[in-house]
Amino acid sequence: MRGSPPRPWLPRASGRLSGRGGLFTRESSEIATIRLYNTLSRKKEEFRPAGPTVTLYVCGVTTSNYSHLGHALASVTFEVLERYLQYRGHVVKRVQNFTDVDDKIIAQAQRENSTSEAVAAKYMDAFNEDMAALNVRPPAARPRATLEIPGIIEMIKGLVDKGFAYEAEGSVYFRVRNFDSYGRLSGRSLEEMLQGTRFDPEPGKEYPADFALWKLSKPGEPAWDSPWSKGRPGWHIECSAMSKRHLGDQIDIHGGGLDLIFPHHENERAQSEAFTGKSPFVRYWMHNGLLRLEGEKMSKSLGNIVRLRDALKANSPDAIRLWFFSSHYRAPLLYDTDSINAQERAAQRLRTALEPAEGNAAPAVDPQDYRERFEAAMDDDLNAPQAVAALFELGREINRGKDEGRDVREAQQTLRRLGGNVLGLSFAPPSAAEGPDESTIQGLISRRNELRAARKFADADAVRKQLLEMGVALKDSADGTRWERIRK
Repeated sequence: MRGSPPRPWLPRASGRLSGRGGLFTRESSEIATIRLYNTLSRKKEEFRPAGPTVTLYVCGVTTSNYSHLGHALASVTFEVLERYLQYRGHVVKRVQNFTDVDDKIIAQAQRENSTSEAVAAKYMDAFNEDMAALNVRPPAARPRATLEIPGIIEMIKGLVDKGFAYEAEGSVYFRVRNFDSYGRLSGRSLEEMLQGTRFDPEPGKEYPADFALWKLSKPGEPAWDSPWSKGRPGWHIECSAMSKRHLGDQIDIHGGGLDLIFPHHENERAQSEAFTGKSPFVRYWMHNGLLRLEGEKMSKSLGNIVRLRDALKANSPDAIRLWFFSSHYRAPLLYDTDSINAQERAAQRLRTALEPAEGNAAPAVDPQDYRERFEAAMDDDLNAPQAVAALFELGREINRGKDEGRDVREAQQTLRRLGGNVLGLSFAPPSAAEGPDESTIQGLISRRNELRAARKFADADAVRKQLLEMGVALKDSADGTRWERIRK
């Protein structure tokens, strides 16, 4: 019918497991219904992509230091979303960006007596190495803000021309009051924002909640030519320009941590829809819960981070991924070394189930029920804890089948497909832990000393325990704190 909206794209269905490019997809006789929680509507919705390729944009890291476990949690969450959508028959294009120009990067360059470009490149490389070590598949594109300057300037000019933005003393700001639905994603009114949010005063701003699209650079800072000044892009405009270039004006899914809902994603949504005139900019907004250390969000600014590369020295990638999956992706996750170590033992049980067996007696172990339970859990907003529970029950059934001399080959193949291809487990035995490097140890000792000075003894003990799990023992004396490596 003329004027009718296009029908949502649905994957084909056939009723079997098939391999495609190394990925095993599940094709059922009825099209699978996947339900995802949409932050914008605040409810689970049936997922129906707009076209034949699912477009997925994930906010990446600011490359001012090594990535921590909180960064890894977000990356794994949306990589597994991609894996599962592919398993269900969708074609997916995932894009995850780097913010490689920022106040934090400039400050880190000064501390390292280096340049912003060199610091950003160093930590981008480190991030890629860490993700590969965690068995995170690379996205289709990893755009960098500094390589997107022409598109960013074009978008800002368009917003100025349409009256959504204005120049003030070399910087450019977005007029939030000109975007009628500003605040809908975060569920805040402008009045509530003004009462509950601290906005830094900036020269020439018309309204406290207006945010920077272009920032006049200070002497010695990275700068690019623009119609307004030698400056650099604001944080929010980067992602709008990058998602537009690599995925189009409108995308299916936008992912990131809960802490990005406001102001980052609220501002992205406003400037993208204001520029293109198309709504919605994102059809499904998805946000993962935050990783916490003793009640606080794990954050570089708080100084309470556990670097991913150090965690990987103490535990295998499979144990860390299983620990992530022990909590629903939308729930907060508390850093606990005992819990991670328990997942190390759990990973070994899965590896044992996959060890070759000689028996081929009938009846063979049938994996269908476990596969269906896994799929039902993942179809329900990626309920990984229930999906993993189904895999462990399948593992136990395989081991019982081995003891009885039954044929377990199909069951093992299913376990490997679901655990490996969908959840990203390698099933490889852990390598010998090397332990954290000296700078990490000294940083954690300094953090512990600060907590003790503040009389936060429970938190200080948690840091000591964290070091012990990394294979480092502390000894306090009148001369200070000494440390030594131990065998775990």
